[in-house]
Amino acid sequence: MNIEILFENKELLVINKPSGLVVHSDGKTNEPNLVDWVLEHYPEINGVGENMHIKHKDQEIELNRPGIVHRIDRDTSGCLIIAKTQESFDYLKDLFKNREIQKTYQALVYGHMKNDSGIIDAPIGRHNQDFRMKMAGEYARGELRPAQTEYRVCGRYVDAKNLDKQKQAEKYSLVECFPKTGRTHQIRVHLRYLNHPIVADSLYKGKRNKDLGLTRAALHAQRISFRDGEGGLVDVQCEMPSDIQSALEALSVFESKL
Repeated sequence: MNIEILFENKELLVINKPSGLVVHSDGKTNEPNLVDWVLEHYPEINGVGENMHIKHKDQEIELNRPGIVHRIDRDTSGCLIIAKTQESFDYLKDLFKNREIQKTYQALVYGHMKNDSGIIDAPIGRHNQDFRMKMAGEYARGELRPAQTEYRVCGRYVDAKNLDKQKQAEKYSLVECFPKTGRTHQIRVHLRYLNHPIVADSLYKGKRNKDLGLTRAALHAQRISFRDGEGGLVDVQCEMPSDIQSALEALSVFESKL
């Protein structure tokens, strides 16, 4: 398993999680995951952090999550922090809880977003039809948890080679997203809420079938920034992966905001 280390010191490391890799086991399936890599390359991290307890077939399963402070979805690539000591884990956990870690995601979405920037302030709950999905807005079910995502449009694009039923070029936007909360699928759900789902997102794209050659949702954790325990700034960036970059390069620039 080849994992790129973007930053490392005695307390933590920031890695570039590849798309397609789950962070830790779900206790139900046996597949490679990031924890396998952590235990192989940093066995001293075993025991750091907090394990997760889940129920499966009336049995309680304990999931080992050494150093795992936060997660990103299987399909999402990019910056992920791993704590190397318990002291660092506890410190980082508090930073996340107090929203003192700044995260920047890049998303390629369907359509031209109307506003150049804004804040999506829409609570998230369970989807009203599909248990795998989350939902924002009045039709969501269960407990609605507050969720905020700030966004900025970096550019608008067209696919001149593919026309819609009205003979118009398919439209896309490249967006930077800055989640202020950390709900499951938050960015994916909020962009769907604006009717601009992420390209190739199999759960949230709806009936859109133009995936630009992508086999996973075009979402990338591009940057993460925070103060370490000694007050120093840790600011790590991760280049856009080649698959999303190739999809973007196949489009024509309609309007650049960079």
